[in-house]
Amino acid sequence: MATTLPAPPAVSRRRRTPLLLGALALLVLAVLLWGLASGATDVGAADALSALWRAAAGVPAQGDDAIVLALRLPRLLFGALVGAGLAAAGVAMQGLFRNPLADPALIGVSSGAAFGAVATIVCGHWLFAGGASPDGVAAGAFVCGVVATFSVWLIGRRRPGVATLLLAGVAINAIGFAGIGWLQYLASERQLRDLTFWSLGSLAGIDWRRLAIVAPCIGVPLLLLPLQARALNALLLGDREAAFLGFRPARVQRLLLALTALMVSAAVAFTGVIGFVGLVVPHLLRLGFGPDHRLLLPASALGGAALVPAADTLARTVAVPAELPLGVLTALVGGPFFLWLLLRTPIVETD
Repeated sequence: MATTLPAPPAVSRRRRTPLLLGALALLVLAVLLWGLASGATDVGAADALSALWRAAAGVPAQGDDAIVLALRLPRLLFGALVGAGLAAAGVAMQGLFRNPLADPALIGVSSGAAFGAVATIVCGHWLFAGGASPDGVAAGAFVCGVVATFSVWLIGRRRPGVATLLLAGVAINAIGFAGIGWLQYLASERQLRDLTFWSLGSLAGIDWRRLAIVAPCIGVPLLLLPLQARALNALLLGDREAAFLGFRPARVQRLLLALTALMVSAAVAFTGVIGFVGLVVPHLLRLGFGPDHRLLLPASALGGAALVPAADTLARTVAVPAELPLGVLTALVGGPFFLWLLLRTPIVETD
């Protein structure tokens, strides 16, 4: 009688990868459909699908089609894109720093973008009649986020490895938050209200034009990051070992920082700070399916693409007609999860 041997790990991985990615893709579609149907005006899943079909077929709009197509659909797609970018950036930074608790904010991009937005809001009345526009705030946040990350890289490249890079990120974060505090001190009451709402994070005001602006800034890095999956796997062994395997750690570091800065700066510029997405999603998937970045990168992108629209739908529906800040909901989930990660990590005692 023939005996069936267990499948080799490589074969098992090849079998489970499409299953996991397919399940996550279905989850994303389910979350998007839920978001299209839910809100201050309940449309219903069938009516939402009908609105999408009429738009694709060129049939004249009916009923609540404008709510689905003009208000909810671009917002949900934007949230899915932002979630995918933040989660993929979290994977890249965790692999670069070889630490599963790393976050894109470590390289100063979030604090830099926040400083740019606050500076544009507070100083906008000196440059523009009536103050800075939302697009001006987004542009200021994007530029400062990229500049902050570039500054971290310039400092970190003075020594090989990631220790100096990490310390440079801590310093740039401190400078960024100090600048934000100073600008808040100078701000008027109206400006304080505007920057407070911006810092809480939200997808309100997203339309097709803004989606078209952000799509290449996040979409292109999302396509390029999986090409670095083998390099990230090698970096887990250390820089020297990665070099022995034929990779160039300094070049990989530059590319990962550039792609992360582009994605996170674009996301923060239009949505404000949405915390913990880059930490929670990659870590959950790593715990369940291992550290192989060939699976972890696309799976995390899909997981983030489901998490942010789901959180945004809750923000729109949990206190109708009011709308909760998106960043508050992600922090409510991410904060306790981060504490759980810290508490479950074994304590190592040294003499």
